[in-house]
Parts: sequence; structure tokens; C-alpha cells
Amino acid sequence: MAGPGGDMQWCFSQVKGAIDDDVAEADIISTVEFNHTGELLATGDKGGRVVIFQQEIENKNHPQFRSEYNVYSTFQSHEPEFDYLKSLEIEEKINKIRWLPQKNAAQFLLSTNDKTIKLWKISERDKRPEGYNLKEEDGRYKDPNTITSLRVPVLIPMDLMVEASPRRVFANAHTYHINSISVNSDNETYLSADDLRINLWHLEITDRSFNIVDIKPANMEELTEVITAAEFHPHQCNTFVYSSSKGTIRLCDMRVSALCDKHSKLFEEPEDPSNRSFFSEIISSISDVKFSHNGRYMMTRDYLSMKIWDLNMENRPVETYQVHEYLRSKLCSLYENDCIFDKFECCWNGNDSVVMTGSYNNFFRIFDRGHRRDVTLEASRENSKPMQVLKPRKVCAGGKRKKDEISVDSLDFNKKILHTAWHPQDNIITVATTNNLYIFQDKVN
Repeated sequence: MAGPGGDMQWCFSQVKGAIDDDVAEADIISTVEFNHTGELLATGDKGGRVVIFQQEIENKNHPQFRSEYNVYSTFQSHEPEFDYLKSLEIEEKINKIRWLPQKNAAQFLLSTNDKTIKLWKISERDKRPEGYNLKEEDGRYKDPNTITSLRVPVLIPMDLMVEASPRRVFANAHTYHINSISVNSDNETYLSADDLRINLWHLEITDRSFNIVDIKPANMEELTEVITAAEFHPHQCNTFVYSSSKGTIRLCDMRVSALCDKHSKLFEEPEDPSNRSFFSEIISSISDVKFSHNGRYMMTRDYLSMKIWDLNMENRPVETYQVHEYLRSKLCSLYENDCIFDKFECCWNGNDSVVMTGSYNNFFRIFDRGHRRDVTLEASRENSKPMQVLKPRKVCAGGKRKKDEISVDSLDFNKKILHTAWHPQDNIITVATTNNLYIFQDKVN
């Protein structure tokens, strides 16, 4: 990665999670998200838990230790449920976490499983009241006849306690599985998307939402595509996009009509006839869409590539990055082991100059847009000495393999990085490998 002073190098900082080879299903990380300052980092897992890490404040001024995060709060966000009407189990897995901008001392985040979205308040308590008139210190009520004088209760210091409390529960609005939530720039509303519909919610109102997109056909046999991801524009509160399993992205303007079934813009790249195959439709399905921080571009991730679109140009992306083109020859076996349906996420760095996404074998890819350079790095326990510089990895697609290259046939498809996040203001990145969370930072000279 090229920085202003030559190539940026990445160093190992921390790894979170157990080292065991036999991983419990509940411990598999299913989402990672920095808050707006980057001081907090939240992860959700298949067991319905949310773990929040906090950046060590005293290390912020020590460049080589600034990426140290420690556990701040852990809570059970969702429990497994059973829908008796449909005889369906609703699993507790956290699909997405989104932070709300901080307005007071407390932090708020939205977390969702397949059906229910919850708004959580995370607050600190370091004082407790003491000296009640009507209660003993152990909580028992006094006999009023024994009270002869009035005391003024006082707040006394105590050990810091971080409390997570559910403030709102937004339920019963989705027939299909929720794949996305996105907070609007007005900080009052947010959207939630499932396979066929997108709903608009107010953060204060839980008993109703507005359906703003509905692509469900009258006859389900005519269903040809599903919604795969949706996101609000970072600055224009009336604009949002949603991507589909057919590889298209639709931009909608809520000022035009209440139901945004007719899009304002359709972003689609014509298919290259030379690459047409049985798997074309599956690998063109978009697994993630993210606006750039400045709101000018958006990035989409399909199975083999990452594309950057200018919102003013619909007919083709302005940049295309091949993530793991060497897998094109392996699509048949990836179809058989279901890996072809893996949903990789992508993310921007703080100033939109670099993008990142995951791959197999615990590799992740970083693309520098300005310098047109890219690098493949690996998250592994072998490279986990503090501040150890990560060595770029190379995959050999065929022919003679060089010394440091890895053959495409020896890649481990069970080790995959689906979830990545980039600190909003700093070169600190985090990637999730099954049940471990790796944190890396740029090398400090």
C-alpha cells in the first residue's frame, strides 16, 4: 500500500478470541463495526452476543500502541426464538450492528438478527446513591415510625460499571431474513432490508414502519431476484441504494414517491460475453454495498471482484478490482462446497483513498485507489508477534510456482474473512476470521 512516504506496511497488533481448533458455532463472528470516532469496536456473533472493545485512551498518544483495544462490554443481544405460526426457528445470530452518532455521555447501537432489530444503550456508572431516608443500605424498607430525621442522599464513587440496556425493540415487520440496517444522516430514521422489502423506521417508534421498497411479485414463481444489501447516503437523507442478486444497484429518492419501487438510477455493468458461464449469475450477485464517506462514490462487492461507482455514471464502474480472479477456474468445486454463496463485505478507509475486502485462506486484500497498487495480507497466528510486519502473500494460479507463492489448490476454503472494518480516522483495520478478531495498524517509523 502506497502512503505519502512510499509503501505503507501493516503490523500485527492484537488478536481476540480463543485459539482452539474446534470452534463452537456460537463463537463465530458475524459482524464487525467501528463507531464514528473509532474509539469503540463492536462485534456480533452467531450466539447472539455483542462484544464491545474500547481503544486504550492512554495509548492513543503512543503511535505504536494506539491500536490496542480491550473488552469494554459484553451482552446477550438476541435469544433463539420460535415462530409457532410458521413452525420456524429464528436463530439468534447477529446479522448487522450499526452505531448511532453520539449525542450525550451514553452510546447507542442497533443490532439485528433475522427478524428483530434492537436499540441498545451503553452507559457508564461510576457513582451510586447512598443515605436513603426510607430504605436501609441493603434495600429493605424502614418502618416510617422509626424515622426521626431527614438525610440528604449522597453519590459515592464505585468501580466503573458499563451497562447495556435495550431501549427499543423493532419487531414483526419482516417476513424474510433481514440482511441490512442503515442509519439515516438525519439521525432520526433508519432502514432495514430483507430479501424482498425495505422498511423505514423512526428510532422512537417501534410499533410501525413504512414500507419503502417491495419487489415481491404477486406470484412467487415469477421471483427472479432478491435484495442483498441496502444503505443510506451519508449526507442526503432522502437517498438510499439497494443491491440485488442480479448484480444491479438501484438508487432511490424518497422525495419522488412514498413507495420507491421505481428507482431514480440503475447501476449495471454489461456482462462480458467471453466470461459467460453456468455460474455467471451466482457470482454477479452483490454481497455488500457501501457509500464513500464523501458521498460521491459507492463500492460494491461481488464474488470475484470489487467495483467503485461514481453516482453520476450509471453504465459502468469507474474502477474494478479483481479480488481473487484465480478462483474463476475453481467455480465448479466452490459451487459443490457452497462457498460460491459466501457473502464478503468491503470497507473504505477514512479518506476514501483505500478499500479493503476479505478472501479465502484468511487472506484479505487492500487496494490503493490513487496509486493503483494492491496487496494481499494474511491474518494468522503464525504472524502474531506484537508489531510484526505482515508479509505480502501471492497466489499462483497455474504454471510454475515461485518460492514464496501459494498454489491455488492448497488454499483453505474453510478459513475465510467475510467481515472487515477500517477505523474512521486512522490506519487501524480489523478482520474477522471465524471466531478470532485480528487488529492491525500501519508501521510507525
